[in-house]
Amino acid sequence: MNQNFDIIIVGGGAAGFFTAINIVEKNPKLKVAILERGAEVLQKVRISGGGRCNVTHAIFEPNELVKFYPRGEKELRGPFHQFCSGDTIEWFEQHGVELKIEADGRMFPVSNSSQTIIDCFLKATQKLGISVLTGQSVQSIFNLEVSGENVWKIETQTENYLAEKLILATGSNPKVWEMLQNFGHAVVSPVPSLFTFNIKDSRIKELPGVAAQVTVKVKDTKLTSTGPLLITHWGMSGPAILKLSAWGARILHDKNYQFTIYVNWLNDEDTAYVEKKLKELKQEHAKKSVSKKSPFEITNRLWESLVLASGIEVETKWADLSKTQLQNLANQLTNATFQVNGKSTFKEEFVTAGGIDLKEINFKTMESKLHKNLYFAGEIVNIDAITGGFNFQNAWTSGFIVASAI
Repeated sequence: MNQNFDIIIVGGGAAGFFTAINIVEKNPKLKVAILERGAEVLQKVRISGGGRCNVTHAIFEPNELVKFYPRGEKELRGPFHQFCSGDTIEWFEQHGVELKIEADGRMFPVSNSSQTIIDCFLKATQKLGISVLTGQSVQSIFNLEVSGENVWKIETQTENYLAEKLILATGSNPKVWEMLQNFGHAVVSPVPSLFTFNIKDSRIKELPGVAAQVTVKVKDTKLTSTGPLLITHWGMSGPAILKLSAWGARILHDKNYQFTIYVNWLNDEDTAYVEKKLKELKQEHAKKSVSKKSPFEITNRLWESLVLASGIEVETKWADLSKTQLQNLANQLTNATFQVNGKSTFKEEFVTAGGIDLKEINFKTMESKLHKNLYFAGEIVNIDAITGGFNFQNAWTSGFIVASAI
C-alpha cells in the first residue's frame, strides 16, 4: 500500500526539519513527511556544541561568511545573500528561541541547551501537521510516471511512499549517495574534515593544555594556517590545526595522515628577526639563565622546552650561548618541525568533506540539474565548514532556499 504525500524529506536532522517547517509555513496546504531511519530525530543537533547547539556564527556579511567553507565558498555566496546568519537569528526569535553571541562569535540558544532547538522544531512540525516518521530506512528510490505525472517512489523496509517532490537531507550517508550515483549524480568521495593531529614528540609531551598563537605549514604543500594552537595529550589541536585539517582534508587523506608540519610558535616573526632579537637578549640578560623566563609571547613552560630542544642546558646563562645554539633556538621558535602520525576526531564533530558534486546543483533552488523535483539540503552535498556553527548555517540556508523554490 502506497502512502501519498506532496513532498517527502529523507533525513530527520537539522536540514530536514528546517526545510519541512519552512515549506509548510509558506504552503500550509501541502502534505509533507520527514522520513528518519533512526528511532530518534535530531540526534546530531542534540550532541552538537557540547550539548548546547552552536546554531550559527555572528558573521553577517555573506562575502565574509563564505570564507569559512573549504568546499562551497563560491557556491554559497548567492544563497547567503538570500538567507544569512542574521536571518537565522530572526527566524529562531520568531519561533520563540533567543540566541546569544559568545566572545569568539559562536551563537547558542540563551538556554545553553540544544533541547531548546529540538523542542522548537518538534513543536513547529506538530503545529503544522508535518508527519515525522521514524524507523524508516530508505532501501530504494524510483522515479515513476503515474497517469502522465512524474512521481518519486520511496521504499523503506516497511512502507512505500509516493511524492511529487523529493528532498534529500541525509548528511553523509553513503547508502543514499550510492542511490544517487544510480541516478547519474557524481559523488565526491567522502574524507574526514575536522580532526586533530597525533604527534609524539618530547618537546610537547609534558605540555598538554599549553596554547600559543601560531602559524602552521604542511611540508610540500601550499597549506598554511594561523591561529591558536593547543597542545594535547595526543598531539596538537585548536583552531590553527582544525583549519588545516579542513582545508587540507583531501591532501592529508592522500598522505594517509603521515606528514611533516612546521610550527612558528611566534606566529609571524621570521627567523632572521628572532635571531637578531636573541643576540640582543644575550647582551641584555648576560648573567641570567636562558631557560627561566620567556622573552616572547609564549608560556614559560613552552619556552623552556624549546630552549632544551635547542641543545641548551637548563642552567646555561645567556652570555654563554654559542652562535649555533642561538640559531637552533631561533629555528625552534619560528620553524619547528613535527612529524604527524595519524589523526583523532575533534570532540563530537563528525564532519566530512565529500558529497554530491556542486556542479550538478542549481544553487538558486537547491534542485538537481539532472532530475526535476529532486532537491538537496545540508551536508549531503560537497560543502563543509570549519567548526563554529558554520555547518548548521549551511543547513538553515539550503533548507530555506528549497522551501522558497517549492
